[in-house]
Amino acid sequence: MPSDFNQQIIEEFRANEGRVGGMFEGSPLVLLTTTGARSGKSVTTPVMYLADGDRYVVIASNAGADHHPAWYHNLRATPEATAEVGTERFEVKAVFVEGVERDQLYARMVEQAPGFAEYEAATSRRIPVVALLRTSA
Repeated sequence: MPSDFNQQIIEEFRANEGRVGGMFEGSPLVLLTTTGARSGKSVTTPVMYLADGDRYVVIASNAGADHHPAWYHNLRATPEATAEVGTERFEVKAVFVEGVERDQLYARMVEQAPGFAEYEAATSRRIPVVALLRTSA
């Protein structure tokens, strides 16, 4: 189950055609529905994304915590997921971005949302970057 905080964002997102207020107002959000790595249940999480051509790039920052977010572990176990952007819902496949491309995409996310620089500074782990590739309309 999503936390109460996430559940409120999910409900607001769906009620307002992908727009939310509060701390995420104006931020590009995707609702990412993954399959739980341990539970096997569907789990929906709101995640900020960076548009990169036809890809949606998400950052597994976990707000700078020293461990990866659950959705990242879920995608590692099952890279197929569902994404909701605005009023559109579609299937995606996760591709884990490494090396120079990872660094470039992370830097672009920091330009879009400077808080990601703080997340990187707050942890010793290398924060993963994941590209979501659309597999269905």
